Amino acid sequence: MPLNTDIVRDSPGFLAKERTIAPSGFNRWLVPPAALAIHLCIGMAYGFSVFWLPLSKAVGIKESIECGSEIGFLQELTVTHCDWKISTLGWMYTLFFVFLGSSAALWGGWLEHVGPRKAAVVSAFCWCGGMLFSAVGIYYHQFWMMLLGSGVIGGIGLGLGYISPVSTLIKWFPDRRGMATGMAIMGFGGGAMIGSPLAAALMKFFESDADVGVMPTLIVMATVYFVFMMAGALGYRIPTTGWLPVGWNPPEVSKASKMITQKHVHVKNVFKIKQFWLLWGVLCMNVSAGIGIIGMSSPMLQEVFGGQLIGISKLYADLDKDQLAAIAAVAAGFTALLSLFNIGGRFLWASLSDKLGRKTTYMVFFLLGSLLYLSIPQSANTGNTLLFVGAFCIILSMYGGGFATVPAYLADLFGTQMVGAIHGRLLTAWATAGILGPVIVNYMREYQLALGIPREQVYNQTMMILAGLLMIGLACNLFIRPVADKWFMTDSELAEEKHLAHETVDIGQTGNETNIAKPTRLITVLLAWLAVLLPLGWGIYKTLLNVSKFFS
Repeated sequence: MPLNTDIVRDSPGFLAKERTIAPSGFNRWLVPPAALAIHLCIGMAYGFSVFWLPLSKAVGIKESIECGSEIGFLQELTVTHCDWKISTLGWMYTLFFVFLGSSAALWGGWLEHVGPRKAAVVSAFCWCGGMLFSAVGIYYHQFWMMLLGSGVIGGIGLGLGYISPVSTLIKWFPDRRGMATGMAIMGFGGGAMIGSPLAAALMKFFESDADVGVMPTLIVMATVYFVFMMAGALGYRIPTTGWLPVGWNPPEVSKASKMITQKHVHVKNVFKIKQFWLLWGVLCMNVSAGIGIIGMSSPMLQEVFGGQLIGISKLYADLDKDQLAAIAAVAAGFTALLSLFNIGGRFLWASLSDKLGRKTTYMVFFLLGSLLYLSIPQSANTGNTLLFVGAFCIILSMYGGGFATVPAYLADLFGTQMVGAIHGRLLTAWATAGILGPVIVNYMREYQLALGIPREQVYNQTMMILAGLLMIGLACNLFIRPVADKWFMTDSELAEEKHLAHETVDIGQTGNETNIAKPTRLITVLLAWLAVLLPLGWGIYKTLLNVSKFFS
């Protein structure tokens, strides 16, 4: 039979959105593990600091070879005879989140049109390719290559990978929006739990008298991550237009919450809408308060409680070298404990928001968070370690919960048609908070030390400032109202957008006539979940080993 060339010419490419439309009988529970496979890999961005100390000795191997005072930051980009400072290496971490937010904002609309599979494939090439380019930079000892590789190219991969599943998950789980996005974004928080101990083990395996082991570690991790991310990308499927879960119908308009719309806002108009900027403020304040203490959690615990952490009555400044090493190990366990609450809060709070409502959930974040911040100076002054640690654990759970709940909040306010693109625009709040939060905590600490305030008291004023940030977030949240009708797309505009997004309507899968003709085999679903839960479980196990140092 001759080949019909018209059909071949008009057939969409393998990565085209039309090729990702779910067949009859597809099980929606296959989509969350695909999203987790992406997020667990790009979440290693949180754990890149594991490379800083070895890289600071990349030339000297055993000890760092310090650059002279004549070597400034620009010279460090290309210098080869001396080692990079840890403060210089930290610029990679900054670039991660600047380019995450900017790339998500710039290409969110493109993602909605081409679908999650193509966006996730581009993310895999950028994130893993950036790691490989950084490995070449280490080989030639060129820091500009590391900034371009992991910071810029990898940061673009972070942004596209982060938002790639949002719209798809919300459409697959209209009955559990918060839970669905919480599962995926939990993976981003948990990525470092897997990546950091894996990187440490690989560096130990590859290190030698002539190599600190970072370059081959990046090559191996980039290869492993590429396999996982491509598997996740190829596992993405989108539902046909009008698909609904079995036995579930959208609430009638008369009974539905006024904060949940059935209409859709176009991403091109979102910057004009006050609700977007109010929600921008909500996310920025929540993240600023949380991210500000993440990087300082270890020194904070050590400086506040000093020798009390190891059962001796000495201030931090009076401890000897061995005692400082002992409390540092305890503080590492504290940091690991916070990371567990960070990822657990992403799933717990986002799922709870399906019952409480998004606005109420954020009110809890801001009110409870403010009270906890204000309680910390008192628990520190009285030496109550349990209350101090407990407050930070709950705060970090709400920090993670804020990330995971916001996509569902956006879908409630602006509809689901372009929620991924709108989420990308909102992530500029994260980029802003990534600068604002650490600057407040770090500079306030330095300022108060310069005034001669004891180390154990330098964080008291900072806690009040962070509580104030949450109060600003609370005010923004209270002012959020339903979006005015004038901002929603008309029927013709929505039809045009659906055409651009290559959406397909399958009458047999609309309403309650769900896809039951060829159900996905249960073993397929179980294997997909095992593929992501096993490495996540290993990461949690390694983290719990660190946590045990705190409780011992």
